[in-house]
Amino acid sequence: MFELVGEDSINLGLGEPDFDTPPHIREAAKKALDEGFTHYTVNKGIIELREAISAKLKEDNGIDVSPDNVIVTVGASEGLQIALNALVDVGDEVLIPDPGFVSYDASVKLAGGKSISVKLTDEDEFRMTPEKVQENITSKTKAVIINSPSNPTGSVMTKEDIKGVAQIADDHGIAVISDEIYEKIIYDEKHYSPGTYTENSITINGFSKAYAMTGFRIGYVAAGPEITEEMLKVHQYNTACASSISQKAALAALEGPQNSIDTMVNEFRRRRDLIVSRLRGMGISCVEPKGAFYVFPRVKFPEAFVARALQMDVILVPGISCGIYGEDHVRLSYAASYEEIEEAMDRLDRIYP
Repeated sequence: MFELVGEDSINLGLGEPDFDTPPHIREAAKKALDEGFTHYTVNKGIIELREAISAKLKEDNGIDVSPDNVIVTVGASEGLQIALNALVDVGDEVLIPDPGFVSYDASVKLAGGKSISVKLTDEDEFRMTPEKVQENITSKTKAVIINSPSNPTGSVMTKEDIKGVAQIADDHGIAVISDEIYEKIIYDEKHYSPGTYTENSITINGFSKAYAMTGFRIGYVAAGPEITEEMLKVHQYNTACASSISQKAALAALEGPQNSIDTMVNEFRRRRDLIVSRLRGMGISCVEPKGAFYVFPRVKFPEAFVARALQMDVILVPGISCGIYGEDHVRLSYAASYEEIEEAMDRLDRIYP
């Protein structure tokens, strides 16, 4: 049964920016409709978009990949699915961050593999360090999934972390599947991609977060030619191609002005500072997120805390839903307005501890 919440409920559980898609991107989608660009495209995606993605990866990430080795997907989620289905055989192990994005464990299992949780802790700011990855490598390891900036913790891996994991991949002949969907939502750090340091990488990214385009369902994967062809086999029989209209919108996103990203990130930083300050003011231990738009504090009796918050019409996500090592935490999204966050913190202040 679902519990009903009041009309004035504040949802701090959503994982999508509360900003409008920039006007020039919406105009590109309208133009595509008006011009009748409403049919199938080639499986990999229109060449103009793949060329733009290739250029973006080279300029922003230091990844030199041909447009032929880019597949436009139905969101980053499909990118994750086709990467795992192309790589993983029954019984193969895939290392996943824990706490981590809820889809990782399920996606590995759907591909027939076994997910191995890499324990991330407050002490290391929830970073997936090379040492932790190395500890979990076995003869059955096929891949490691990393996510920086991270959902649910907002952690950002350092350059040394990324290079170290890339080296481990080379040493053991395994793949690094790098989920970089929050790449642009980063505060005082710099984003690094494993694809810069190893050819044994699959880069997954998209447009949902940076450009507030969640409903467009458009993303991409980039990798070496052999694994790209294997992913294409899964993609073409799964979805055939991404939405033609969304592909035109994504092209406009890459080629158009980027100032909306800075505006959004600055506002997220303001909200982050508010929510962290208020949580710490309640005596709640909280690692300051360095990217994305989530905070993952440690709380007493997290399930009871989530339930009591719901009674106060504040919706939170229990940390256990993000992995077994998230059990003593809750996830709060600050993809809500500053005013809503202020009110939510006032309500939570009345119930904690």
